[in-house]
Amino acid sequence: MAFLLGCEKVRVEFPTKTVFDELSLGVDEGARIGIVGRNGDGKSTLLGVLAGAVEVDDGRVIRTRGVSVGVLGQTDDLRDEDTVERAVVGERPEYEWAGDPRVRSIIAGLLADVAWDAPVGTLSGGQRRRVDLARLFIGDWDVLMLDEPTNHLDVAAITWLADHLKTRWRPGAGALLVVTHDRWFLDEVCTTMWEVHERRVWPFEGGFSAYIMQRVERDRLEALAEQKRQNALRRELAWLSRGARARATKPKFHVAAAQALIADVPPLRNELELKRMAMARLGKTVVELQGASLRFGDRVILDDVDWIIGPGDRYGIVGGNGIGKTTLLRIIQGLQPLDRGRVKIGQTVRFAVLSQHLDELTKLGDDRVRQVISRYSRRTMLDGKEQTPGQLLERLGFTKDDQNEPVCDLSGGQKRRLALMLILLDEPNVLILDEPGNDLDTDMLAAVESLLDGWPGTLLLVTHDRYLMERVTDHQFALVDGKVRHLPRGVEEYLELTAEAEAKTGEAASAPRADAEKPAQKTNASLSGGEQRELRKLMASNEKKMETLKGKIEKKQLEMAEADPSDYLVLTAMQEEIADFEAQIEALELEWFDAVERLGE
Repeated sequence: MAFLLGCEKVRVEFPTKTVFDELSLGVDEGARIGIVGRNGDGKSTLLGVLAGAVEVDDGRVIRTRGVSVGVLGQTDDLRDEDTVERAVVGERPEYEWAGDPRVRSIIAGLLADVAWDAPVGTLSGGQRRRVDLARLFIGDWDVLMLDEPTNHLDVAAITWLADHLKTRWRPGAGALLVVTHDRWFLDEVCTTMWEVHERRVWPFEGGFSAYIMQRVERDRLEALAEQKRQNALRRELAWLSRGARARATKPKFHVAAAQALIADVPPLRNELELKRMAMARLGKTVVELQGASLRFGDRVILDDVDWIIGPGDRYGIVGGNGIGKTTLLRIIQGLQPLDRGRVKIGQTVRFAVLSQHLDELTKLGDDRVRQVISRYSRRTMLDGKEQTPGQLLERLGFTKDDQNEPVCDLSGGQKRRLALMLILLDEPNVLILDEPGNDLDTDMLAAVESLLDGWPGTLLLVTHDRYLMERVTDHQFALVDGKVRHLPRGVEEYLELTAEAEAKTGEAASAPRADAEKPAQKTNASLSGGEQRELRKLMASNEKKMETLKGKIEKKQLEMAEADPSDYLVLTAMQEEIADFEAQIEALELEWFDAVERLGE
């Protein structure tokens, strides 16, 4: 593969730290590289160095003659007074860009709902991000460098973006470097990972899943001092192997190796214990919507919706931008009146909300972190243990130096972690999280997920991060056409529903393709046609059986929620039935994986 660009023995210094020292790396044609690392370790700086936007203090940056590089920054340079058309295509005449099928496809995929003559300054954050992506993508680039491209995008737009990047160049051509905290996106798009850590860049083969596995093994072998970090990563790997993503797609790495590595890792959550503790704190009633209906003009938010949210339920809510997810959260809290129906809220319910904009931290001003936590003397119960505010801060990645920083000077990721910790210290029993993953690197996302695994209450999550959604919640629901619809197969099912709905209205050309679309399947030449058909029949049969068993588990969990929380014999019997169903699912999964490997898929 031809070399495109890179650097040799580069050193980059800022006034307070050295970001890179003696850094040498290269990008070849066909590279699809995901860049991860802790906040502040230099991910964006690395893109700037390779793009020529950041001046190096020593060493040199190399670029093959004629190589063109397109860059998407975390913030855009769009002018508010420009129309969408001018921002995207500039002064190019309409006959020129409209006659290019590739340009038309990009505009239809990203901007179908955006008025072509709308001023950029009037757009929402998500629309503005899509305009900036369209502006970049209509160009013909050899290398694309994207810094947090999924920020402000909804699930459908993120899926379109992944599909576009996978098909933008022919195999072995072009190159992509992307910095993002969206782990699903990394797994879909990238074939190599770079970890920016301690002034160096560590390469890993494969997507995010393979990176997690290799990094765990590296940490285990390097030093016992990294044991805490390793355990957190092994919990991530446990979910990757056992969770929804492993069932929904072909394995990203050999399952046997993953199972061996996580053999001694306990389940991410003790659901029975968390349910028991939640019922003790909440009783049997949390929130119940009965015939709930709400309209804003001609726009339907809810249409005769019945929905029960019980103690210990962990629900994720998905839906397009502007569909009404935030309004639904306000209805659940009793803050938004309905046109018809009622909302029943349990007497013991105490809501807490982590908002996107972190308004709750504004009042803290220039108070230092250590001053803020000193106001909390009580301990919080997590993972069955009492933890002090200082211990929670440590779990969320705050060092002693960080605790001396004024709240107003913290980074976006630090503010989000601090806000979450203060909410938990107030001991709510219903926690509502609105895009909690914004501004967090992958390590801190794992820390937050681990923290939430031990939180004994009802959790409602709104996020466009598919990985976070399926990792933290037990069930996902979509707000579609005024209905709250259960998604047994998670976000994948929501994308299929969206694509089908748009196809029916004749807008399939602008609809983002669901990631459930499978590439042409390869077959193992050593198998006969009959054997291949039998294996696929087995896979289809197992998938149906697993769905049936999951339905039985859901039914049994509902029975548990209605059972007397003090009757441990009944609860234990129900949990044993659930464990038996889960064991049957695991056996069916193993057969499914074996069939996949034999077919070579």
